Amino acid sequence: MGLPSASPSFGGPMSDRRLSPPTPAPPSGTGPPAPPRPPVPAPWLALLATPVALGGNAPVLILERLGGSLGVPAASATWLVTVFAWAMTVGTPLFTGLIRHQGPRRGLAAGAAAVGCGTALVVLAPSLPVLLGGRALQGAGGAGLAAVAMNLAGSPRRTGVLTAGFGICAACGPLLGARLTWAGSWRAALALSALSLLAVAAVRRRLPPRHPSAGAASFDAAGAVLVAVLATALCLLPIVPSAAAAAALATAVCLALHVRRRPDGFVPAALLASRAFVGSALAACAVSTSYFAQLYSLPRLLEQRTGWSPDAVGTGQLTAMLTGSALAWLLAAGSGRMGTRRAMAVLAVLAVLAPLTAALAASAPLLLLSAAAAILAATGGNALLSVSAAGDASAGHRPAAIGLCVLCYQLGGALGPALATLLVLG
Repeated sequence: MGLPSASPSFGGPMSDRRLSPPTPAPPSGTGPPAPPRPPVPAPWLALLATPVALGGNAPVLILERLGGSLGVPAASATWLVTVFAWAMTVGTPLFTGLIRHQGPRRGLAAGAAAVGCGTALVVLAPSLPVLLGGRALQGAGGAGLAAVAMNLAGSPRRTGVLTAGFGICAACGPLLGARLTWAGSWRAALALSALSLLAVAAVRRRLPPRHPSAGAASFDAAGAVLVAVLATALCLLPIVPSAAAAAALATAVCLALHVRRRPDGFVPAALLASRAFVGSALAACAVSTSYFAQLYSLPRLLEQRTGWSPDAVGTGQLTAMLTGSALAWLLAAGSGRMGTRRAMAVLAVLAVLAPLTAALAASAPLLLLSAAAAILAATGGNALLSVSAAGDASAGHRPAAIGLCVLCYQLGGALGPALATLLVLG
């Protein structure tokens, strides 16, 4: 989770360029180059990418039943959510590296294989450890398919379709998972990620047979491992703060030294020197952290300040999230007319006002409005920031730029709930 060539400065106007890799020129004497393939339609990209959000949130309301079926406490069953989120976070940069060096066709095949094998384990798993393995494969494979889709989107409008779809699926996941469990089996709820496989054939047909840069440089395995370890340490911050912080600091130092030794490796040094990339990545982490903090604290705030029942809280939160996701797509779609700089200014204001409103509001409408504003800022910002992150990057570095920016966004899924626990839930 490369991009089209974007404006040379952060926040400049963006065009509707496409991301499909250029068709390599044929050897001399073989005739004119083949015509470029048409871009993959956005609905197919959405179907490829967004089911991972359904699968990730599907267990939220059925953890007690899952634990009872597996003979473990509900607290142990929560690892099904944690492992999935960790696998997505670690899988994003790893699949980004694969796409960068081997092209989207290889990334698509590997992601589909991981989702398929993981779903098979989930459906057949006799115990929690096997089920956790299946969830990890689903999460990593889903991250890979999402990375392919984001690389093929190529414009704020098309990227906005994906990020809005993520928000909508994330909102609907818990309720859909519960309905499937009540109607049949919790295994059907945990298999929702497999819906992405329906789009694989349609997307594959529109990809070139070989990526132009495939095999051009050796894969930086050491850099990939360091990024995976750093992401894991950051994900563990809410669980074991001291140990995770120490591990994250040590890994960050090692990664910095590695980047100096291999400036064109898994984390290109040119990206770290780009203000467009660094600003986009930090902003993505900030808006995501704010959103996830509100996502987890809103039910408690509504209960404490309004006296709403749990059913009313769930319905209200779902409505707010769906509204914010739909508005995020409209904002991303209209960013070409209003200008990326102006759209980002709107999102920045919303990102600041949303948590302030949640902290001070005492009425349900204002609390729900703050939730809608938070998901609008997060999903809309993800669409625009993902494109802006690669604004100064070369063609070979664009997949790395988009993947690392999405990784920073996903870290908010670990940091936001911890902040909510500290301020509201603790």
